[in-house]
Amino acid sequence: MSAPLFDAESLRMGPPPDPARPEAGTGTGSTGGSPVDPLDPTVRPRREIPEPTPLSSHGPATVLAMCNQKGGVGKTTSTINLGAALAEYGRRVLLVDFDPQGALSVGLGVQPHELDITIYNLIMERRVTIDDVIRPTGVEGLDLLPSNIDLSAAEVQLVTEVGREQTLGRTIAPALDRYDYVLVDCQPSLGLLTVNALACADGVLIPLECEFFSLRGVALLMDTIEKVQDRLNPELAITGILATMYDPRTLHTREVMARVVEAFGELVFDTVINRTVRFPETTVAGEPITRWATRSQGAQAYRALAREVIAR
Repeated sequence: MSAPLFDAESLRMGPPPDPARPEAGTGTGSTGGSPVDPLDPTVRPRREIPEPTPLSSHGPATVLAMCNQKGGVGKTTSTINLGAALAEYGRRVLLVDFDPQGALSVGLGVQPHELDITIYNLIMERRVTIDDVIRPTGVEGLDLLPSNIDLSAAEVQLVTEVGREQTLGRTIAPALDRYDYVLVDCQPSLGLLTVNALACADGVLIPLECEFFSLRGVALLMDTIEKVQDRLNPELAITGILATMYDPRTLHTREVMARVVEAFGELVFDTVINRTVRFPETTVAGEPITRWATRSQGAQAYRALAREVIAR
């Protein structure tokens, strides 16, 4: 088995840093020459991210699993808005709702309980093709594989199947040549559905709420990723860690962010998603924030994240 991806001890919460300590130091922040606040790790030198170049053709797709076994960390919100931002840059994107709760579908204006055919039918019924299930969204270049509560039965039914961990990969394979990115919104657990997503993914994007309990769960997720790398998908890599629900006004949030940066270094995206009332509004509206509040701070943040994802 490969070496651990990080030292779990580095994620332990220590005493808050003392801003009066001279060894905290200063440096060049993302604002271009301003001192770095040792209590605000988001103020750090920004990496040069080139503007995405236009594409003359599409595919094959890079598959990214949006994964964190803790719920409420902004996973679905990030899937929707990153997908929409990638589409703005001319990328063709398929969003896969792989959570029986169907939150991704709801966030794009689809009512899961009204669907006659979903990804559940696609993975469990041979007569159903991927074109039967893919739905366009209100964003050009952004398509959806919807889900509903039926998918919860798949986890039980797949247990006896041969090659059960590869089911999702076989399912989406016929569509990969049409898209540049496939974003899989995983359920908040480390069960068979999540393992399926990791087994077919090129990378894992980890939304991480800047809160202590979310930080503790990262060790379990990393252990699962290492097992999948070792046994199912040696090409799987961590694309990046996205800090979400960041509130610079609280010391706890900044301290958690500091531990994440200390443990994962360059894997942590420069982009940080701040708390804002705009995100709940977009869920009600059934639209990405890039369309609902196109000039908002949240929309700009996800566009910056899209540039980082393309660059990686």
